[in-house]
Amino acid sequence: MGDVTMGTTQRRRPELATFLRTRRARVTPADVGMPPGLRRRTPGLRREEVAQLSGVGVTWYTWLEQGRPINASAQVLDAVARTLRLDPPEREHLYHLAEVPYAPAPETLAQAVGPEVLGIIEALEPRPAVVYNSRYDILAANSVYRDLFLSDPMPARRPHNALWALFMVPEKDCPLVFRETELPVMVATLRAAYGLHAGEPVWEDFIRRLSAASPLFARLWESGDVAEPGRRVKTFRHAEAGELRMTSVSLSINGMPECRIVVYTPDDEETARRTALLRRA
Repeated sequence: MGDVTMGTTQRRRPELATFLRTRRARVTPADVGMPPGLRRRTPGLRREEVAQLSGVGVTWYTWLEQGRPINASAQVLDAVARTLRLDPPEREHLYHLAEVPYAPAPETLAQAVGPEVLGIIEALEPRPAVVYNSRYDILAANSVYRDLFLSDPMPARRPHNALWALFMVPEKDCPLVFRETELPVMVATLRAAYGLHAGEPVWEDFIRRLSAASPLFARLWESGDVAEPGRRVKTFRHAEAGELRMTSVSLSINGMPECRIVVYTPDDEETARRTALLRRA
């Protein structure tokens, strides 16, 4: 394992050096409000200029750009990324090459989807499909999902959110049959995403309000458990269709970090029959 890790580092460092040099070359002094100066041999910024603008030492930045095995913090990488005017994919690439855990820029969770994604989830009918961000905000859902899982509309003053919909109904009205096992997994998945957003006002307010409204959520949140989104078999209840046993599959969406399409596929023939009948009703 140690040899593999060492080999990965040795391959990434030269790539990091090349990446920083090419990004530095495309930023001109005028881009950052500096005079062009005379006898400038580099097409973009000098190393010392990047270091100065980023608030780091010239020697440290030089070693970073040379691919030397030095440690970099997220704060320093963010400063370099701002100086070099990196866009989000470039910033993420910088983190990976520097072997620093990547965190998206704060407060950037998507709140809407485009017509292409809407078309995809509508085309999946009669399978229920929904688009979540990592806070379980419901960004879009096809009519089958809405009919099965959102029969009671959310109050307008609350965010349209799956966790609010599940925790704020009496247990007998919850669409999840095995609520005692499914809700802890969802809260653990939320906590894994929260690690990237701890301290952000929107997230902290969301956790505070839901904890105050639901003692069950507050208890599960305090457990500290974490989990990742993944395939699960869930059983739902519907007033007309009865019990529906479905497999959930999460699909990532290009260009929408921390968002996923969740599709529910009937796990047996009876569920498939009941879902199809419900769709035609």
